[in-house]
Amino acid sequence: MSLSVEQLRRALDALAEVEPAIASALETIGYPPPRIRERGYQTLLRTIVGQQVSVAAANSIWAKLEAKVGAGLAPEAVAAAPDHLLREAGLSRQKASYAKSLADHVARGDIDFGRLPEDDEEAIAQMTAIRGIGRWSAEIYLLFAEGRGDIWPAGDLAVQIEVGKLMGLPERPNERETRRIGEAWRPHRGAAAIFTWHSYSARLAGAKQPI
Repeated sequence: MSLSVEQLRRALDALAEVEPAIASALETIGYPPPRIRERGYQTLLRTIVGQQVSVAAANSIWAKLEAKVGAGLAPEAVAAAPDHLLREAGLSRQKASYAKSLADHVARGDIDFGRLPEDDEEAIAQMTAIRGIGRWSAEIYLLFAEGRGDIWPAGDLAVQIEVGKLMGLPERPNERETRRIGEAWRPHRGAAAIFTWHSYSARLAGAKQPI
């Protein structure tokens, strides 16, 4: 279950009480919309398919994969599919390897996306054991698909940029520094991350406005 509108508002109100920078920005740009993804294997498979390509291209590749492998892209079917079939659908050699690794893990029962560990770090460790799933992808999944409220994707470039802007830092903090800053925002770091993306988008949109 993803973080709802009400949960985001409550978390951000709590953050505003302890972080003046967030309180000020919240007054200026308002609350962010929720970020929601479906729970399960397909969401991560779509993440792999969509890496470094446009949304339109990713949708086209997905449709071709379903035509060749089967509707829904069941993990057993993807795991058993010949590499050349995945390549013909538009996946690179690397992405085909990642897709099969994910499908293999699910088909063998090595990971169950309906029963990931409750501990966030344990869940991340399970997911990053899959070839092609890094910490960022695991964190985004847990935040958007499972609504885990204290996920803090400090390696995300936009999060780093906006943390620097919000906190008035002279330069963008690196991942380690962003994680350190976020410690003060527990247990609402997930809402803080969503707010930084909201702030980043609002700032870019404002920069594009004609003078």
